[in-house]
Amino acid sequence: MSAFPENAGTDRGRQVAAPERAGPGSPGGPPPERDAGAGREGEELGVSARRIADRVLSCPDVADLSRGPFGVVATYLPGGLVPGVAIRDDAVEIDIVARYGRPLPEIADLVRDAIGGLAGGRKVDVTIADVVTDDGGRKE
Repeated sequence: MSAFPENAGTDRGRQVAAPERAGPGSPGGPPPERDAGAGREGEELGVSARRIADRVLSCPDVADLSRGPFGVVATYLPGGLVPGVAIRDDAVEIDIVARYGRPLPEIADLVRDAIGGLAGGRKVDVTIADVVTDDGGRKE
């Protein structure tokens, strides 16, 4: 005796039609076709994110970039990511670790000034995730 009834796959003796295969982009289906411009757009996004990160790190009051409290502030690219910089449709989000000394709003303004036109007209949100002293210790 089998663990499966003889009429498995049928509905009261009638054959049940198999579900249609999922189409491109649907759950369980093949990935959607990418157009030729999508690759270039991703490359430009990666170059912009890296350039923004370099400029932010060049600010003397920025000790490091941070991925934020839940690790979501990053630009994901093929083969890696740019932590601390998230380029969204309407904004650029930057999370930093600041050096102790200068008032924090001034540091945020300096970061905005440093990236200049790299934001592409988007709003720039700067979050200061932590503050450290020159020796790398956290400031309470």
